[in-house]
Amino acid sequence: QVRLVESGGGLVQPGGSLNLSCVASGGMSGIRRLCWYRQALGKQRAVIACITPGGVTNYAESVKDRFTISRDSAKNTLYLQMSRMKPEDTAAYYCNVVRIDGIDYWGKGILVSVSS
Repeated sequence: QVRLVESGGGLVQPGGSLNLSCVASGGMSGIRRLCWYRQALGKQRAVIACITPGGVTNYAESVKDRFTISRDSAKNTLYLQMSRMKPEDTAAYYCNVVRIDGIDYWGKGILVSVSS
């Protein structure tokens, strides 16, 4: 059983930066990919960034060149560095881990609000 806990959310002004962390505990072996999702009010949850154990990253167009996903395997921590933030980045952000056997795990989410 993998437990994921996000932190680092909060309020930021447009154009500002915020860094999210996701600490994993439990069986972190056999990972296929680690991702960040977000869900804005009234919208569906959508993937925004993923990273493989080998370090290959993928981003949604909406966050490309502004957000950076990274991972510290030794600390079992997934990161999301967010810069040049926009009001439309306001959402609940979720950490997701997918294992090779297809089982996936979710954090409870953390709120990010971009507003002046």
